[in-house]
Amino acid sequence: VAGDDSSVYAVVASRLDEGTVAIIAAVLLFLLPISWAERRFTLNWNEAARIDWGTVILFGSGIVLGTLLSETGLAEVLGTGIAGTFGFTSLLLVSGISAIIAILISETTSNTASATIVVPIVIPIAQAAGLDPLIPALAAVFGASFGFMMPVSTPQNAVVYGSGMIPITKMVRSGIFFDVIGLILIVLLIPIMAGIFLAG
Repeated sequence: VAGDDSSVYAVVASRLDEGTVAIIAAVLLFLLPISWAERRFTLNWNEAARIDWGTVILFGSGIVLGTLLSETGLAEVLGTGIAGTFGFTSLLLVSGISAIIAILISETTSNTASATIVVPIVIPIAQAAGLDPLIPALAAVFGASFGFMMPVSTPQNAVVYGSGMIPITKMVRSGIFFDVIGLILIVLLIPIMAGIFLAG
């Protein structure tokens, strides 16, 4: 009732992190019955063994990679180094490169992790070139939301791949097409979107 201002919430939040909550939820799947008379539970070991754990671990490792790059400051160091090496001066070029980097990274990590990695890289590049970092950052954010090719990109991709009905080669071929179309749309429309954002 008291929400996040209650003392109970504060105690629970200080002792239970996301990983602990996930483990508790997983254990409860084996304990909560569907039919107590038949001794049937929400999940049994035979069903758990059929889960594509490789895809789950791959997706989780992508999130960890993105978080580490952001929290350690490596993403910002990369951005500063790239800006000093190549000396970009065109807003359109920086925006396009930002989108490309975000799209590529989004294929190996989650969308949120991709944006977390790329935006700190893009901002120093734009600032070093004397450009407004807003448009390249927006391009990176839009690019980070793609992730059409690889199972690790999004939970939806992981579910489809985990079914075993769609081979990875078919996912890559189809995903490249959508990535290219999306990149073109980002480069063409991001100035308009930035104008709307600034006007708002």
